[in-house]
Amino acid sequence: MYTRTIVQLVESPLHRGFLGEGHVAAAVINATDFFQTDPFILLMDDRLDLAGRPPVGGPHPHAGFETVTLVLKGDEHDWITGSLELMTAGKGIIHSETISVDSSLRILQLWLVLAPEKRWIEPAWQQLLPSVVPTIKTAQLDIRVYSGNSNGVSSPLRNNTPLILVDVMMEQGASFTQILPAAYNAFVYVIEGHISVGETSIGAGQAGWLNIPAGRGDSEIIINTAGQEARIVLYAAEPHHVPVVNHGPFIGDSQEDIARLYKEYREGHLPHLNELPESSKIVYK
Repeated sequence: MYTRTIVQLVESPLHRGFLGEGHVAAAVINATDFFQTDPFILLMDDRLDLAGRPPVGGPHPHAGFETVTLVLKGDEHDWITGSLELMTAGKGIIHSETISVDSSLRILQLWLVLAPEKRWIEPAWQQLLPSVVPTIKTAQLDIRVYSGNSNGVSSPLRNNTPLILVDVMMEQGASFTQILPAAYNAFVYVIEGHISVGETSIGAGQAGWLNIPAGRGDSEIIINTAGQEARIVLYAAEPHHVPVVNHGPFIGDSQEDIARLYKEYREGHLPHLNELPESSKIVYK
């Protein structure tokens, strides 16, 4: 089996977030080179500490993609430590991300582009609560399978774009192997500690992008730790190989799509997440 290696290492420094005081963020993927990151277009590592401050955020629209939100630390309504939320914006939706907790919050929010044939599907929402996240525990590994399959364990999450998302806590001297379809684009983001993939060392706040072998079939990534514990999140998904147009909260196939979406939003034609039928909202618990 082909063993993947790291071809690009990306440093993601923290900066002041758009929500103002109490919000810092790192742009792990910043939408500047979709040809390389396809189907991932944005990944933000958001950290908020709003103790003693008024709530922030509010309702806003999205269309043309899915948001995949992994809560590393939190106690805010739907965003609790260890939970995952997948919102399919599809043809357009408005949702509210008002944050008002006194405790700190840290989330990884991924924007996952939908394939052209699914770009304008009906909006939907899924939540995976911590108690039902499929988990593999060994003496040296704690593997949480949020999407796709890892080491024989599968997530119940329903995917429009095939996605593997695993959160792995590793003890000193541990080794973790993940099988990936060879065609998948993939990267590993280090939350804590240091890891190595082949000859490449990756530290906290860095993302290592994997090479993509020729052909189909399966491949593997082998991640090791040495003298310290580590925590990593691995993302892998099938690219679409189709260019997109992104502007603000929308992704489309053309500038005309973007103009149409803004018009629909201004004229009040986009539904709110709370208005979706119950059949379009799934909570795994």
